Parts: sequence; structure tokens; C-alpha cells
Amino acid sequence: MKPRLLDLFCGAGGCSVGYHRAGFDVVGVDIEDHPDYPFALVRADALEVLADEAFLAGFDVIHASPPCQHYAPVTRWRGSSDTHPDLLPIVRQRLIDHGAPWVIENVPGSPMRVDYLLCGSMFGLRVRRHRWFEVSHHTYALLPPCDHRNLLPFMHKNERAYTDALGCPWMTVKDGRDAVPPAYAQHIGEQLLAHLAAEGVA
Repeated sequence: MKPRLLDLFCGAGGCSVGYHRAGFDVVGVDIEDHPDYPFALVRADALEVLADEAFLAGFDVIHASPPCQHYAPVTRWRGSSDTHPDLLPIVRQRLIDHGAPWVIENVPGSPMRVDYLLCGSMFGLRVRRHRWFEVSHHTYALLPPCDHRNLLPFMHKNERAYTDALGCPWMTVKDGRDAVPPAYAQHIGEQLLAHLAAEGVA
């Protein structure tokens, strides 16, 4: 039986698809409906889900991608960071309190430990899209450094070509603007599976 992973703030499923490819049975949670999400989706407030210990007990791992707008450089440039919720600290604490293995993903500049800094160029993708990951476990695999030559310019973010370049062809262009490339979560997921195997879970 595959280990079960709960993907909180899942959006249209960039991370979910990556974890699925790594070998997890994935269920997503998001406060908005995403018809293009490819797995079982629970439409709910992620903070309320994190308070439901009986529900959480059905999962081996929890991934969370709290809203990044509070920390995103483009939000600061617009002077609107204070209007976006800062959920990362409370999400991290609830994950720690729960005790199961967990992963948090967010943008550079967010208040988190950087266990992984991933870039599309590390996986042969034509996009920069740096993302930080903090993990509760400690198994790491080295990747090549970033190589930002020949990447799609940021202006292409609103085009179908950019969403496809992320490795998210099932998504709408709108959902692709905030998506995490599946390759990132697949890489993290493979390390997670090694950790679970060592713990006798997977």
C-alpha cells in the first residue's frame, strides 16, 4: 500500500502530481474549487483541517504551501504585503505539534529554514521559479546548481507556454501562475520515501 500524503493549500496540484509520481497516494485540500486538480480534493480551510487530528491520522505525511503573497517580492513592490495573510508560522507550529513528517514550501524571503532551494533549471525546465522547502526529516540529495541561461522570461508567466514549461499542462494559465513544478515535489517525495522506509512506514 502506498503511503498517504495530504497536500494542504494544494491549488491545482503541482506539488500533488510530483508526490504522486514519487509514489504517494495524494489527497489535496484547498479553500477554493479547482476542477483541474487531478486527485481527490477536499474543499476546506487548511487551518481547520490541521485542527482535526482524527482526519490527519489517516496520512503518513503532510505537505503545506501556505499563501506566499505576504512574502513575494512582487507583492512588496506593489506595497500590498500587509493585506495578505501570514499563515506560515501557525501552519508550521501545527505541523510540529501533530508530529507526522511534514514539508512546507514557500517563496524565497519567507521566514523558514531553507533545507532545499529548488529551481526549474535543476530539472531541465525552462523556468527559474525558485522555491524554498523546509522539511521535518533530514535526508538530502544533491542537485546541480542553477543555470539561468535560455530560460523563459518572466513576461511569459501569463502564457500557456509558461504553464507547460513548468510541467503542468493540465492546469489553466491562471492556476499555472502560482504553481510549483511537479519535479520539485517529486524530488522531495523521493527523499521522503527513503525517510519513511528507514522508519518502517513505507
